[in-house]
Amino acid sequence: MASSRQYTFFDRLLSQADQALRTLAPGAAQANRPSPAAHLANVPMDSEEKRHIAGLMRINHTGEVCAQALYQGQALTAKLPQVREKMEHAAAEEIDHLAWCEQRLRELDSRTSIFNPLFYGLSYGMGAAAGLVSDRVSLGFVAATEQLVERHLDDHLMQLPLEDIKSRAILEQMREDEIEHGNQALEAGGMDFPPPVKSAMILLSRVMTKATYKA
Repeated sequence: MASSRQYTFFDRLLSQADQALRTLAPGAAQANRPSPAAHLANVPMDSEEKRHIAGLMRINHTGEVCAQALYQGQALTAKLPQVREKMEHAAAEEIDHLAWCEQRLRELDSRTSIFNPLFYGLSYGMGAAAGLVSDRVSLGFVAATEQLVERHLDDHLMQLPLEDIKSRAILEQMREDEIEHGNQALEAGGMDFPPPVKSAMILLSRVMTKATYKA
């Protein structure tokens, strides 16, 4: 009878290096689910509308890059195997969002942010640090992050032109998934962070959005 392999810390580190390359290399992310916008038609838009929508989708793409890094960092340092599995499962679902946003950027004749490697590294470090503290803090960080992403998506949905049904379909499905991930993290024992911590996370997110809207 073949025994299941026990992966070492170094094995997981190599796997995560591969995941980082897949996250950051243009066109490397492959969605498991079809894009919610796949069956919808593009509508004519002027150059200013396309520029603004591309800016919003670039922010969301970078947000998903950060989510990948966060989950991978947490999975590396998680204490309990079941928590590590939750992190890795959530990261797999977030890959869909990454691929959908990148595809929409191409349709808008735009590109992903040049700052993605920087934000990946910062997010990975924060995720790994949270996992080192405790699984409860790590899961709480996931919940707080997903709540923040939900706020961004709500704001972007309000800013989208009504006729841009493709971007709207993507963001609405992303919003549903993020709410589910946040709730799962709290149900698994995640800490509900106090307001000062959440305020600090909001400030950091504003830096990311300002940096990536145009670049």
